[in-house]
Amino acid sequence: MTDPTSAEHSLNDKSSMDKLLYMMNRLRDPETGCPWDVKQDFRTIAPFTLEETCEVLEAIANNDMDNLREELGDLLFQVVFHAQMANEEDLFDFDQVANGLLEKMIRRHPHVFPDGTLESVRSKDDATTSDQVIDSWQAIKQKEKQDKGQTQSVSAMPDKLPDSLPSLSRAYKLQKAATKVGFDWGELLPVIDKIQEEIQEVRDAVADQESQQRISEEIGDLLFSCVNLARHLKVDPDMAMRQANNKFEGRFRVMETLAEANGESFQQLTLDEMEAYWQQSKQ
Repeated sequence: MTDPTSAEHSLNDKSSMDKLLYMMNRLRDPETGCPWDVKQDFRTIAPFTLEETCEVLEAIANNDMDNLREELGDLLFQVVFHAQMANEEDLFDFDQVANGLLEKMIRRHPHVFPDGTLESVRSKDDATTSDQVIDSWQAIKQKEKQDKGQTQSVSAMPDKLPDSLPSLSRAYKLQKAATKVGFDWGELLPVIDKIQEEIQEVRDAVADQESQQRISEEIGDLLFSCVNLARHLKVDPDMAMRQANNKFEGRFRVMETLAEANGESFQQLTLDEMEAYWQQSKQ
């Protein structure tokens, strides 16, 4: 193995990406690497990849740019980790990942790279709307599937959405797909009316002492309708839910702090007393 000291010296003039790849190679070295890193595989690293993705989203929701910079680094490390493991098994390496991404993005953006090369530049007069870009993107994706011999789906629904995708985000994408074939309300009022209808159906299911499965189904319909409202108002439902969770947690902690400052045990307060602290926390 190359002397690490001399190798590190030669890295001084390398890019940050080259240094990161070198570090990952060192971490996975069977003899001199980190024992924890060495024993990992794709499946054991996958949960960390999902966790880092969620932490990126949380930093965005909190508008915490310093934390976002750090979390993006952690997410990049996950990509490098997977690429290193693939390279060790002669599957692919990081350069192939990056080059594949470049080729795909250039191919799917003919309105930016008209000649299909990174150097090509479109005319400023060649205006393209956002809707036209989406239509072109979908058409190019379909052609890519045909070129690979994949059967074109006859459904308007997306061919593949990862099971790990948050349920609110999945609902959002399914609804957007349905919109492309005209299955959508053109106005906001029917969307709101649908939510009121779903609320009543939940009330009826509870009043009629329906099964837990039935009540769960009605709650699901209500949540799906709320996602539809968010979509019509151009709000990311998953991000909105994250913000609501953070707001509730912050206010609840303030309630506990206020009660403690007054010498009271929060757990022993009545609901009305808790509500009074809740109103204070909102201020």
